[in-house]
Amino acid sequence: MNVEGILPVLKPKGWTSHDVVAKVRGILKIKRIGHTGTLDPEVTGVLPLCIGKATRVVEYIQLLPKEYEVILKLGISTDTEDMTGNVIKQLGQVNVTKDQIENTMLSFIGDIQQIPPMFSAVKINGKKLYELARKGEEVERKPRAVTIHKIDLLDFNLDLQHPEIKFRVLCSKGTYIRTLCVDIGRELNLPATMLSLVRTATGNIDINQCLSIDEIQKLVDDNALNHKLISIDQSIHHFPSFIIKETQLQNARFGKKLNFSDLKFRPESTIDLIRLYSENNVFIGIYKLDHINQMVIPNKLFLNNQS
Repeated sequence: MNVEGILPVLKPKGWTSHDVVAKVRGILKIKRIGHTGTLDPEVTGVLPLCIGKATRVVEYIQLLPKEYEVILKLGISTDTEDMTGNVIKQLGQVNVTKDQIENTMLSFIGDIQQIPPMFSAVKINGKKLYELARKGEEVERKPRAVTIHKIDLLDFNLDLQHPEIKFRVLCSKGTYIRTLCVDIGRELNLPATMLSLVRTATGNIDINQCLSIDEIQKLVDDNALNHKLISIDQSIHHFPSFIIKETQLQNARFGKKLNFSDLKFRPESTIDLIRLYSENNVFIGIYKLDHINQMVIPNKLFLNNQS
């Protein structure tokens, strides 16, 4: 089966990201597959898989903002920062208002510092934190800068002994949502933990586009999977698109450096990477701009001289 592009998978609960890759490899009988951002086993949602040549854009998709829907529980804290861990603190009745919650959540919008949780895959001195945590060890972790682009309060139940708050967050790569929940609780002077998490989007790939494992199997059986794949160039839509003049198309195919004057219009000085197309809208590849020398330098080619 000739499959190439980005397959938007709906990761099921209880599966690791590696489990999903292994299962899809088996269904497609293709080895060259990479995922674009690990999800914990208990987390569900958007897991784009890059297949074939599309594995070359994994690094770019990984950097895109991600959107999640989260349920936060107040009045309880655990050693894992979610409900899979051991409860380390639990209050009686918790009283909090909607205004307090909204104001606190909004205060996190922007660039913030997070301390990675002990139950995470971050390595310190060559050892993964979760390996140390399972031994009962705790080590000092340096704060990391992440960005919270947007937070929206979706629902809440403040009448519970331990109130539950549902919200949507758009954040940068590397954001720990579990830690965000704990930090929101801390600002409210309350223990907190993450009750559930769904990734609803990675870049412009949203959950409504995603396919379950069973749906993928059926599409493969019907020889119809290609209709559901996202093309390589559309998965990196955040890079501006430019058109090469027809006279320079052959040079582009051979991976030669080009000049700004070879493009249909001049790029702005703030642009670093671009998608390059032929005049008949065929995707050539990703190019880096050298503004000082006004050069267009091939970064990753997808259209070669045989195409």
